[in-house]
Amino acid sequence: MDDLREPCPYRITDDCGGAFTMGCLGGAVFSAIKGFRLAPPGIKSRLTGMTTSVKVKAPVLGGNFGTWGLTFAACDCTLIYLRNKEDHWNSITAGAATGGLLSIRSKRAFFNLS
Repeated sequence: MDDLREPCPYRITDDCGGAFTMGCLGGAVFSAIKGFRLAPPGIKSRLTGMTTSVKVKAPVLGGNFGTWGLTFAACDCTLIYLRNKEDHWNSITAGAATGGLLSIRSKRAFFNLS
């Protein structure tokens, strides 16, 4: 389907690393804004609050994104192996399976309803 993507065993680490990087960068931007706004008045305290917030929250969000990317890529590669074809249905089903697996992990109450 897509000739530019890595073959399946390497795709898992590639997607996991890409998702972790996106989560860290996005988490850094949003944590910096939030840390700057919530810090006490004064430029020095605001910059300190911003950097502290980025140090604490950006890796956590990156790890959450990395977990999602790892689970999605593993489900996608499993479906490619089981179905012996690579099409859009694998990605759709892998997304649903990823949502189900991650909601089991987080023990959400609405998992029982879906």
